[in-house]
Amino acid sequence: MKILLSDTSHLDPAPLRRAGHDVVLFNESEPVPVEHRDAEAMVLWGGGGNGDPTVLAQMAGYLTRLRWIQTLAAGPDGVLAAGFDESVAITSGRHFHDLTVAEHAAALALACVRRLPQVVRAADRREWLAGIGGAQPLDDPQRLTTLLGARVLVWGFGAIGQATARLLTAFGATVRGVARSAGERAGLEVVAVDDVESVLPETDLLVMVLPSTPSTAGALSRERLALLPRRSVVVNVGRGSTVDQVALEEALRAGALSAAGLDVTDPEPLPAGSGLWDAPNVVITPHAAGGRPVGAAQRVLRNAALVEATPVGEPVTGLEALVRR
Repeated sequence: MKILLSDTSHLDPAPLRRAGHDVVLFNESEPVPVEHRDAEAMVLWGGGGNGDPTVLAQMAGYLTRLRWIQTLAAGPDGVLAAGFDESVAITSGRHFHDLTVAEHAAALALACVRRLPQVVRAADRREWLAGIGGAQPLDDPQRLTTLLGARVLVWGFGAIGQATARLLTAFGATVRGVARSAGERAGLEVVAVDDVESVLPETDLLVMVLPSTPSTAGALSRERLALLPRRSVVVNVGRGSTVDQVALEEALRAGALSAAGLDVTDPEPLPAGSGLWDAPNVVITPHAAGGRPVGAAQRVLRNAALVEATPVGEPVTGLEALVRR
């Protein structure tokens, strides 16, 4: 089976080739060479040319023999929206990024709480910020100073959200999740999304891990941001479209929030002219939370074997992390 493998995937093509597949490395940001448009499978990050949806849409038009797409991204929304034929099975990078995104969320939270952006900028100026060192209030109404005892709300309590909760709990925080329905997951309390406004006023750290869907667009709205205490920190490692960025910037500039850590924005890349870049107490990373797919090579091998063993024209069964058959 001919498989197009993104050259930015960092996956070793050798195991696939040893399994008998014809593996062709390709650049996601450029048209697939004509001689390889007969490929039956494709492994890519899922953004389509560094996030350009037109590249994926073009692929959908000329990769007419395609049977299966494996996206390494946790959220396959770009691939699903590209217009590939309904007969093409699509599998996602679900669970590839649970631990690494959780790690990044914790890093952003700690950077905000420990005021690392200010310290780094001061270090660039060779300036010793004495006010950040020495005695600090443990419970400051103006800003969050430690994760110890912090009241954390993780909005989007799937696998990544639960992995994030475990890390933050290890730092001494009290963590609750937000999901479609209330209950208990991973031993922690889960609040229904319809009731989120009742718990935002008692939240010190809000971690957003929501995917991009019509129902999550602007979920953290101006009105909901206003419910957070001024000492609160907002961290977003989900999708930029889930947060009202204009309202977030205004809240940071007004001192209505103590800090924000953003790994995702809307749009991406964040334009140089965006006011978020120089908003006070904000740290921005370039959608870098994942990018290290844990277990991807093994899953690709297993899924490829299933596709190859299934006669053309028949649906492939047993695919891992299937999002569309």
